[in-house]
Amino acid sequence: MSSQEIPEENLPSTQGEAHAGAVATADPFADPGLPPHEHRIQDIDERAANRSERVVAMLFVLSMLATVGFIASYVTLPVDKNIYVFPIGHISALNFALGLTLGVALFCIGAGAVHWARTLMSDVEVADDRHPIEASPEVKAKVMADFREGAKESALGRRKLIRNTMFGALALFPLSGVVLLRDLGPLPGTKLRKTAWSQGKMLINQNTMQPLRPEDIQVGSLTFAMPEGMKEEDEDFQNEIAKAALMIVRLRPENIKDKRELDWSHEGIVAFSKICTHVGCPISLYEQQTHHVLCPCHQSTFDLSDGGRVIFGPAGHALPQLRIKVNDKGYLEAMGDFEEPVGPAYWERG
Repeated sequence: MSSQEIPEENLPSTQGEAHAGAVATADPFADPGLPPHEHRIQDIDERAANRSERVVAMLFVLSMLATVGFIASYVTLPVDKNIYVFPIGHISALNFALGLTLGVALFCIGAGAVHWARTLMSDVEVADDRHPIEASPEVKAKVMADFREGAKESALGRRKLIRNTMFGALALFPLSGVVLLRDLGPLPGTKLRKTAWSQGKMLINQNTMQPLRPEDIQVGSLTFAMPEGMKEEDEDFQNEIAKAALMIVRLRPENIKDKRELDWSHEGIVAFSKICTHVGCPISLYEQQTHHVLCPCHQSTFDLSDGGRVIFGPAGHALPQLRIKVNDKGYLEAMGDFEEPVGPAYWERG
């Protein structure tokens, strides 16, 4: 069949073919370009720029005041004071004040920086072609030039009010973290040198909660004791027992090598601190034949027949010994407190 015999409605349209060819050759990902730059009011009105500068400075000053308020709240507000805050209810006044002031300090620094960038720094959009990852000398020079240009456009040197208040806010804010270091705990002072032991306090068996007699302790046995008057339900029991916990071992007097240890014992019964002098772990492993005790944390080993001295491990010094005797009722009692600080060696320098 010739083309003359094809119905006209079935013939392709010349205009349609031209349109299809145009679509096929058009770039579907053409760069639309950047819209025309619209100047902000701060770019054309210096009074508006000065107003923005004052707003940013005010936010930075508020941050400084909030940081001062954080420190003042931490120092002055009592821990046990509660207040009513709608709709939260009754909460700690200290926690509320700390959270509020810290939040305001952070928010004002961020809001000031954002407002500064949006109103005073240059907002001209710049298109830059992609470049290889490796930086060439030309690229480095361009980066430094861009940095200098950005610093110039930020007006940091010209807007001294913003610069000074920003530096003030950033310098004061870290003080909040410094003050929080106080919550690591009160300074120990000399209280770690003292324990609950004192002259006349009987040795109480921690298992039976009964006073100990010399006949209750057999040769080769290990007994744990605490001072008379301490109760597990006491609020400060854990703090006190962590310093006053005692190991009692009965040795044959002829096996005791240290003269002071022998003088401070009673018929071979010696009392040493249970707290390891390395990092304060409780010692509980006793070897009857060698008279050695082992700390399970870091394997510091002490010889209870030779003044509790360290024979192995990282412990810094010997276990402190408690001087004991028998009272008129036949019970073991302390003749005073430990003469050396109990626990880790660094407290000796406290």
